Amino acid sequence: MSAPATETLEEIAAACLANPGLAAKAEIALVGEVLGGTDWQGGPGDDGAVVTAHGRPVVACGEALFPPFVAADPHGAGFAAVLTNVNDVAAMGGMPLGIVDTVVASEELARKALAGMREAAELYDVPIVGGHLTLHEGDPAISAFAVGATAAPLSVTRAAPGQSLVVAAALDGRMREDFPFFPAFESRGRRSAGDVRLLGRLAEEGVVVAAKDISMAGLVGSLAMLLEPGRLGVTVDVAAVPAPSGVPLVRWFNCFPSFGFLLCAPAGREEECLAAFAERDLAAAVVGTLDDSAVLALTRGDERVEVLDLRTTAITGLPR
Repeated sequence: MSAPATETLEEIAAACLANPGLAAKAEIALVGEVLGGTDWQGGPGDDGAVVTAHGRPVVACGEALFPPFVAADPHGAGFAAVLTNVNDVAAMGGMPLGIVDTVVASEELARKALAGMREAAELYDVPIVGGHLTLHEGDPAISAFAVGATAAPLSVTRAAPGQSLVVAAALDGRMREDFPFFPAFESRGRRSAGDVRLLGRLAEEGVVVAAKDISMAGLVGSLAMLLEPGRLGVTVDVAAVPAPSGVPLVRWFNCFPSFGFLLCAPAGREEECLAAFAERDLAAAVVGTLDDSAVLALTRGDERVEVLDLRTTAITGLPR
């Protein structure tokens, strides 16, 4: 379902461009300046890196949590450390195998953070296999890392003109008032583990060839990151985007949903893709078709607004 049209396209576009999560992606350029060029799939660039181990592709990824978030809500930060990694593995077409964490904090905070990690690990059925703990009374720091197995890696490098852009999301949640986060895992419960493993199945079957999880950069910012490596473009039909009732599109387009993905489906495979999500009571819809314009635009009815021109605007600025 989609939310009613209460905001103009210009308002939605302006909010997406003002999203601090999108602006923060420009900082990634530092990595390229130091480490040099990248093929994106092998990292850095994609949601995770694909490496080969004994002839098989393996996904590796990691996440550092914002220190003020860790200090304010250590349990939530611990949960998020696992959630973000599981989503990144899924976006690469992988099945999560294990989580490794690092915690630098006071004993009280460390206990709360580790409890959050344990809760998420149990919910998503992925073990915490190791890590590092330093107890100290200064500013806290939490990071987590994941490895996953994949038979058919998804990568933004496989996105191409003519493919259909699909938005898939769990809408049975509630937007947090204090933070742009839409958690659906409380409602999804034990289904969450199967939800994130669906992308690996679709990748193996060739129903999806590229993906990106919707992160703190929001739907438009995350989409720009998907389009950036190939300088691709797309016009997104705002009315077709699955959205929870009661949530303004300005907020929905700029939040981090606990389950939200951008998927590229080859022409002719769209119905298979949508049906797979529907079977799990997850919302999914085709919202546009990739092209070679390098322009990301929003449309609704007869209106159209250009948001980003990737020929002139760098999102991450990673070199190739």
